[in-house]
Amino acid sequence: MHSKVVSESGPAAHTAAIYLARAELKPVLYEGMIANGIAPGGQLTTTTDVENFPGFPTGIGGQELMDAMRGQSERFGTEIITETVTKLDCSKRPFKYWLEDEEEGEPNTADTVIIATGASARRLGLPGEETYWQAGISACAVCDGAVPIFRNKPLTVIGGGDSAAEEAIFLTKYGSKVTVLVRKDKLRASNIMAKRLTAHPKVEIKYNTEAVECKGEGGLLSTLTIKNTVTGETSELPSNGLFYAVGHKPATALVRGQVKTDGDGYILTQPGTSYTNIKGIFACGDVQDKRYRQAITSAGSGCIAALECERLLAEEEEEEPVPVVEAEKSQTNGVAPEYKSNPMI
Repeated sequence: MHSKVVSESGPAAHTAAIYLARAELKPVLYEGMIANGIAPGGQLTTTTDVENFPGFPTGIGGQELMDAMRGQSERFGTEIITETVTKLDCSKRPFKYWLEDEEEGEPNTADTVIIATGASARRLGLPGEETYWQAGISACAVCDGAVPIFRNKPLTVIGGGDSAAEEAIFLTKYGSKVTVLVRKDKLRASNIMAKRLTAHPKVEIKYNTEAVECKGEGGLLSTLTIKNTVTGETSELPSNGLFYAVGHKPATALVRGQVKTDGDGYILTQPGTSYTNIKGIFACGDVQDKRYRQAITSAGSGCIAALECERLLAEEEEEEPVPVVEAEKSQTNGVAPEYKSNPMI
């Protein structure tokens, strides 16, 4: 019996794979070629230093952390395939799925599927964005805000919702000043978050304002060109850090119209679990988490998905009739052997 982990191989997918492999369920992990626009390893591969993942007191590089997770998955027997699953039929078990460029051929099958395809931060495509991405530009203040290049420097957040307000307030711990750029004439944030943001002494909100270009020196971001959306006037804003808070896009195209999602496209799971609306389909990581989006929470949800997947398969195995030969009857008094204890614990 095989379990399949469909993923761009981030922390959720590798954690799930490690637990399933230790349970001797022979997981197959499809890490994708450039799944969701990101190389195998997920969003952490685009991060230089990870300082908030437990166990690394001096921090660890994002690519290095994912390489270690991949090695651990392989050590316990996970089969890792660098291909992208592009089609999945969730209508009945065993589930059928196809790989990229093989959609017209015979499908592969899976007893269970763990969706851990992640979500990618929405970018604005500004001139200079690619040059200074992870060199002053980030989509996660909680992940990167404490990096030394941002300490006691002017920082900027783009966005007008609760996420933008939360990130701006968080960044006041590190930056000398935080400027929030809002395209419209008011915040979209909830009243309580808007009050906190406007009342903070280190925060300045520029309404009717958008960034139009990112500039830098020495390989790091130093200045933003901003424009007033009403008057069209442009000006220069000193900024050593630019943080996008304009939303994320979950990679759920694979299961669209089959697995239930919310209005933003995130997979809906039963609270506190990885269960979706389809038996045998589990979801974990950022593809179902629109609130926290941290490597450690993704890893934890991957563990939950693996445990629940293992439990389902064990229960179904117990329900299947077990043929008992005469020689075995004499040893077991005709009673089927009890299911072995959970090998993952």
